Amino acid sequence: MEAALDAAVVDRTLRAFGASAGLRFVSLSRQLWARCNGVKGVDTRRVRTPVLVIYYNRYLTNSDCAMFIKRVARRYTNSSLERLVAMGDHVARRAAVLALSLMGDYSSNNVLGRALVDRDRGVRTIAETGIRELWCRVGSRQQQEMLREVADLNDQRQHSEAARLATELIHNSPWIAEAWCQRGTAHYHLGQYDAAIRDCHQALEINPYHFTAAAGMGQCYMLQDNPVAALEAFRRALRLNPGMDEVRAQVVRLQRSLKRE
Repeated sequence: MEAALDAAVVDRTLRAFGASAGLRFVSLSRQLWARCNGVKGVDTRRVRTPVLVIYYNRYLTNSDCAMFIKRVARRYTNSSLERLVAMGDHVARRAAVLALSLMGDYSSNNVLGRALVDRDRGVRTIAETGIRELWCRVGSRQQQEMLREVADLNDQRQHSEAARLATELIHNSPWIAEAWCQRGTAHYHLGQYDAAIRDCHQALEINPYHFTAAAGMGQCYMLQDNPVAALEAFRRALRLNPGMDEVRAQVVRLQRSLKRE
């Protein structure tokens, strides 16, 4: 029997979000709780309910993310959670995806990537939020902090500085897909669309589940007045994440426009 995640893993997970679970921890908790809210539903007729599902329903009731992590870490490994994503019923899959979103790292990227196209909407919506967090949990702590700083700079519209810092990170760690995507974001806002497309393409080469990179390429092609390439990029994004309603609307508009030509 596999050993459960040890206390050091739990401590690192909680510290990563800062004191008192931290602002990022609270923000992610609220996003994931919102994604989960309303998708409870343990069938009381089942003879055996996984303990994880019990923890999940408690989380939906009290939104205590730190307690959810501690409880799950005592009983489950990442690999056992991944098996539940693949083999559990819809409620167990939701619970496992939530747990990996909060506790996992980039090694679970393929599992959450496949969860984006799960037959259950609840699984898909939780995975969409959670996988973005996994993309930033790659490399050393210093590399992760640098990646967060790049993302924060883009959020603050300091795109030139974001591009500079992302370039430094890429030079030292070219295997971090999110670094390429963040630099692509910076190039996009700076009007450097060819460079943005190249960076998004590289992000997808490293991480084939990076739907935001595919959608970003589509936006760049739109601004370059290349609707055929834009449509292809948007369709790729939708294949990866069918829940992107704005991208789906873009596909419909482009298809109609191209038919008229």
